[in-house]
Amino acid sequence: MSFTAQDVKALREKTGCGMMDCKKALTEANGDMDAAVDFLREQGLAKQAKKASRIAAEGIAFALTNDTNTVGVVIEVNSETDFVAKNEDFQKFVKTCAQTVIDNNPADVDALKACIASGTEMTVEALLQEKVLTIGENLQIRRFERFEAPCVGYVHAGGKIGVMVTFDTDVDTNADAFVACGKDVAMQIAALSTPYLNKEAVPADVLEHEKKIMREQLLNEGKPEAIIEKILGGKVAKYYKENCLVDQEFVKNNDVTIKQYVDSVAKELGGSIAITGFVRYEKGEGLEKRQDDFAAEVASMVK
Repeated sequence: MSFTAQDVKALREKTGCGMMDCKKALTEANGDMDAAVDFLREQGLAKQAKKASRIAAEGIAFALTNDTNTVGVVIEVNSETDFVAKNEDFQKFVKTCAQTVIDNNPADVDALKACIASGTEMTVEALLQEKVLTIGENLQIRRFERFEAPCVGYVHAGGKIGVMVTFDTDVDTNADAFVACGKDVAMQIAALSTPYLNKEAVPADVLEHEKKIMREQLLNEGKPEAIIEKILGGKVAKYYKENCLVDQEFVKNNDVTIKQYVDSVAKELGGSIAITGFVRYEKGEGLEKRQDDFAAEVASMVK
């Protein structure tokens, strides 16, 4: 019986064993999953912990504002496993780090570690080391951004994504309608991973690159050169609509754009509201994990 890269991956997830051990087990078992599990158990390999090989790429992306929604922070703190990310003590530590950033305005992570953690008499560095000892995993404060402007934060899926949106407004930043509006915008950013605020924020080289691809697509479709420029105009407009926050269709009401939705809330509150920026953190983004490209790696060994 033959086996595939996905079979190796499934056996690895089921037993916690290394990739090569799983491949060997499936080879010995002629592809039979149950027999392969038994083989690994017989070899004393199943569920063998390899803590030292784990990377701190799980954790929490978190957003927090002060009581008046005029200072905010989005922060990412990493742990080795998702299980620890759900630990109440770890979550409390992340909130303490965020509050410390709000209270002290540190320049970077090193400066944050040197601060006295809000609500304690310990430095953030000392508190971090205490959590490493008590929780038993490698923990890392990876990054943060702090804002001094009207702002609303949103945390998605218990810390998978953290978003902070900033505004220029003359309305009450504690008004329920303003906070709800800010959360709606942040949820849109979390869901669609919007890259740019508006047309002006799209770098010229990025736009030129996209237009080059669009042009090649049209040529490959056999479109006459004479009409390509006209078609390009429509494609660029569509690109802005899909990639610029203020031009996107509001996911809760496709009849209006995000800008039109925000303008309607401003009108309701008797003032003006303009989105000035946003930051979206997704936990572990850009960090290598052991499972990245795993299927391709295994496939090359199975062949």
